[in-house]
Amino acid sequence: MKVVLIKYNAGNIQSVLNALGRLGIDAEVTADIESIQKAGKVIFPGVGAASSAMQSLRAAGLDNVIKELKQPVLGICVGMQLLCDHSDEADTDCLGIVPVKVRKFTSGLKVPQVGWNTIYGLQSPLFNGVDDNSYVYNVHSYFAEDSPYTIAKCEYGLEYAAAIQKDNFYGVQFHTEKSAEIGDKIIKNFLDI
Repeated sequence: MKVVLIKYNAGNIQSVLNALGRLGIDAEVTADIESIQKAGKVIFPGVGAASSAMQSLRAAGLDNVIKELKQPVLGICVGMQLLCDHSDEADTDCLGIVPVKVRKFTSGLKVPQVGWNTIYGLQSPLFNGVDDNSYVYNVHSYFAEDSPYTIAKCEYGLEYAAAIQKDNFYGVQFHTEKSAEIGDKIIKNFLDI
């Protein structure tokens, strides 16, 4: 099975490659449309700003390509946020695949949220073998609102979507690739879907 990481103006690709390597998976990093379309699984990583990431996707013609993918797609951190409708970050229109808004934390807590936090309310094959209240690693200032598409929750001043799913599109706000055994388990579950 071919696994592809979408290459665009967002960091963290090497960390995701390292995590896949721990699972014995040799993934391709590419912006080539045909390679992305033919992949068995697509991972959409991201660290950075939503607005510049969307500009990069549009410039490469990848925005429409991603929307039309039929195989399982996993968005990580900003990759998950870009699957949503709109982000408060620089008032950015995102891909609109999952009808959810991305908001900035305004709870009076330290922003960004950096460090380990628990996920709960797990309801997807993505979390097979993962217990409620397992710890995952977070670095983010924005969050997807809780919605019917939420498949895991987290709390940081308020309850928000730690993971979302619509059809073949999955997204996790936390960094699976930095979440130790739990993160590796979630990546393996995605590859097994």
